[in-house]
Parts: sequence; structure tokens; C-alpha cells
Amino acid sequence: MLVLSLFPGIDLLGRGFELEDFAVVRGPDLIFGGDIRAFHPPAGRFDGVIGGPPCQDFSSLRRCEPSGNGVAMLAEFVRCVECASPSWFLMENVPGVPDIAPVGYRVQRFDLRANECGLPQQRLRHFQFGSNCDEVLLLNRDARTAVTQCCATAAEGTRTARRGWAEFCESQGLHADFDLPGFTLAAKYRAVGNGVPIPMGRFVARAIKDARYPAQLITLCVCGCGRSVSGQQTYALPACRKRMQRRRDAAQDTDTRRDTAMHMRSSYRTG
Repeated sequence: MLVLSLFPGIDLLGRGFELEDFAVVRGPDLIFGGDIRAFHPPAGRFDGVIGGPPCQDFSSLRRCEPSGNGVAMLAEFVRCVECASPSWFLMENVPGVPDIAPVGYRVQRFDLRANECGLPQQRLRHFQFGSNCDEVLLLNRDARTAVTQCCATAAEGTRTARRGWAEFCESQGLHADFDLPGFTLAAKYRAVGNGVPIPMGRFVARAIKDARYPAQLITLCVCGCGRSVSGQQTYALPACRKRMQRRRDAAQDTDTRRDTAMHMRSSYRTG
């Protein structure tokens, strides 16, 4: 299948797809002076579109007000999907990202950890998979690797106790001799740390290639894990039920903080 990769960076996600026999065409990226706003993919040429728009505005680690760029780049991703009109798309981001809804696509959200894909770290990634023929993904999460490493992140290059470059590359599924000529050392760590680990890309690519099913034939767990359920089941595992409860608690806390802030602002104005 021919795949268009948007916001590719150094495209670890695309490399994972290539290792599963997809042919990947890379769109423009700021790293190389490109601008997605000026990009108009041809319709009907690509089987799939993949990509990871900037996530900083939606990250739980953000310490400043959202810039608005995150929402704008989500809109560009949606525009390119609708323009290219592929059979399916896959968007990667952080769990706090809003839903996207390209016209004509059924969208499935799921989270995935690196140790579910063969890596000894627990870095969490969020995905939204869309299909224009009402298909869903089933994800085989049965095998988990023991966690023996800290998560690879874009910020590791700024730390004095960082891992060596070769070890850091291997933690993301790259060869130890991988290099980015012309990049500063900090920029190299940032580019590799921002990428989806290659084994995770391969994991999702295999699911897209081998495990797409008509939605009317498959009932999925409501937590978004990609496991199937049967009968009157709502959750695939007890852990799924706990995950949903944590999400509800977090949403309630957010609502409470927002209501408190609004009340304080109102009291300040009328006091």
C-alpha cells in the first residue's frame, strides 16, 4: 500500500510502516523548511495517510497557555486527509488531543505503550484511526516486555545525565550508528525523542494490514484499547474498567477546577 506521511520529522513512524512493506511518501516538514499549509496532496493516489501533528498544546506537561498552533495543525491534517481521500488514516499525538472528524470517516481512538510493542519502556502514545469503509482495528496486546528503561523523550538531550546517543537511538528502535548530519546534538535528541518508536510503528502497521474488520461485526472495548468484547461485555479486562474510571475522575477534577476558577473570577468582578 502507498502511504502519505504528514508532519514526518525524521519519520520513525514511516520507517515502521516501511518495514512492514508499505511504500511511504513523505510530505513537507518544518525541520526541512517545508510548510504543510502550502501542501495539497492529490486525490485518490494514497491508500493511507499517517502523521503526528504538533502535540505541545495538548500535552499534560505544558506549563504555558496553548499557542493555538496545535488546533491549527490538526485542521491541516484533516484538510490533507479529506483532500487525499485515502481508504484510511492514522494520526498519532498525546492522550489529551481533541477528536478529529474528517468527513466520511469512522474514527477509533486508542492508546498504546511502548512495552506493548516490544520495547523495554512505557512511553504512552495516542492514536486515532479512521476508515472510510467502516473498519476498525484489533490490537494484539497479549505480549508485554519488561520495563527496564526510562522513557525516551525529546528533552533528554538537555539533561546532564542523559543516555549516550547510540543507546538513545536504540531505545527508539534505530540502529546504534544512526546519525543526523548537520543537526546539533540537542536537535538530534529532540528529533529522535519526538518520533514514534519504530517497533510501535510496525505494531500499528501490522494491525492496519492484517487486522481491519467491519465495525458491524466487531464490538470493541469502550476504553479504546482495541480489544474485542462479546455478549454484554463493555470492558475487555478489569484494567480497562479502572482506566475508564481514572478518565472520569480526571474529567470531574477538570470540571471542578474550571467551575472554581469561574466562581473566583465572578466574585472578583462583583467584589
